[in-house]
Amino acid sequence: MNRHMELQYQVECLQDIAVVSCSGRMVRGAALDNFRRSIEQLERVRVLVLDVSEVEQIDAGGLGALLLVRRWAMQKSAKLKLVNPPVFFRRILEATHLTSVFEISSLKEAICILQAPERAARFAIA
Repeated sequence: MNRHMELQYQVECLQDIAVVSCSGRMVRGAALDNFRRSIEQLERVRVLVLDVSEVEQIDAGGLGALLLVRRWAMQKSAKLKLVNPPVFFRRILEATHLTSVFEISSLKEAICILQAPERAARFAIA
């Protein structure tokens, strides 16, 4: 497999919010295992945002990893959001009846979540 298609991810934490940007192939293998372990090592997370907009492929292993991450988030009392899944990704979630299991958000919704409450109040229109 070409390394450029292998799952790549970047984790950014801001206080109790973690944003994980994913790209490439979310398929069974070492890269997927590392992805899951990296998330499971996060501490004090209230919201976990998985930006999957750049994911090019997902298989049963990828779905399994997402379910394990969801279970981890639930155990940590964290909210998990999938952001901007491509059309094929969304269709796979629908075909496997997982759309009811994952909270799927648009990028706009995710940005609202990431805004600090004091910043949101300051920019509110009266």
